[in-house]
Amino acid sequence: MEKQINAKKAAVIGCGFVGSAIAFTLMQSRPFTEFVLLDANFDKADGEAKDIAHGIPFSGQMKIYAGTYDDVADAAIISGNSSGGVHSVDILTYAAVKIGGFPEQRVLGSGTVLDTARLKCVLSEHLRVDSRSVHAFIIGEHGDSEIAAWSSANVSGVPVDDFCEMRGHFNHEEAMDEIAEKVKDSAYEIISKKRATYYGIAMAVKRICECIVRDEKSILPISSIQHGNYGMEGIALSMPAVVGMNGVEAHVPVSLDEEEMELLK
Repeated sequence: MEKQINAKKAAVIGCGFVGSAIAFTLMQSRPFTEFVLLDANFDKADGEAKDIAHGIPFSGQMKIYAGTYDDVADAAIISGNSSGGVHSVDILTYAAVKIGGFPEQRVLGSGTVLDTARLKCVLSEHLRVDSRSVHAFIIGEHGDSEIAAWSSANVSGVPVDDFCEMRGHFNHEEAMDEIAEKVKDSAYEIISKKRATYYGIAMAVKRICECIVRDEKSILPISSIQHGNYGMEGIALSMPAVVGMNGVEAHVPVSLDEEEMELLK
C-alpha cells in the first residue's frame, strides 16, 4: 500500500559536504519536523544525523535520523545531490522526470538559484545597495555557459544601467562583463581555497523548500524541462519559474535582448 505523504518530512540523499550542509540549514530554518538522511555509507549518514540532532535543543523539537529508501517513501520533499564537482543538475533533472516517472512540475533542480544569488551579491557590492533590492537572473546552464540576463536586471524597478549611473558608474559593458565573469568564476575560487562549496547551495535549497512548503509562489530560476519557452523544447535548463506547493507552477518569460537569446540557444 502506498504511504500517505507526510507534509512535514524531508529526505536528503547524499551526505557529503553539500548534503550535510543542506540538512543542517533545513534543521535551523525548521520548515520540517522530520528528516531522514541517506548515503551509500550508512555510518556517514548516521554520524551526520547524530551531529545535527545535537543542535535540536537550540532550534526546536524534530526527528533526524539515518535511514533507507523505504524511509523516503512518504517524504514531501526529497533533496538529491551529486558528487565530484560535476555540473549535472540539468541532466539529473531530465533523468528524474524520464526515468522516475514523476510529474514534470514536481521535479526541479536548484538550477541557477545559487548563481543568481552570487550575481545579486556582486551587484550589491558594486552599487553599494542592499542585495535584496537587486532583481536580476542568471539563466541557462548552471555552469560555464550560464548567462547574466542584463536586459531585464533592475534595482527596485530602476534599470540597472540607470542605477549604475546614479552610483557613479558609466562603463556599463566593461563592468557587466567583469561582474558576469566574477560570478561564473566564484565557485572555482572557493574550491581552490577550501576544496568545495556548500553553504551557498544549502541556503539556495532551503529557499526552494520554503517556497514549496509555504506555497509562496516565488519566482526562482530553477532547472525544469522547457516546452516552447524561447524556442526550447524537451530540455532541462534554468529559467525563472513560479515555485509553490505544486512545484513548478508556471514559467516566467523575462525580457531578453537578441544577444542573450542567441547565447541561450
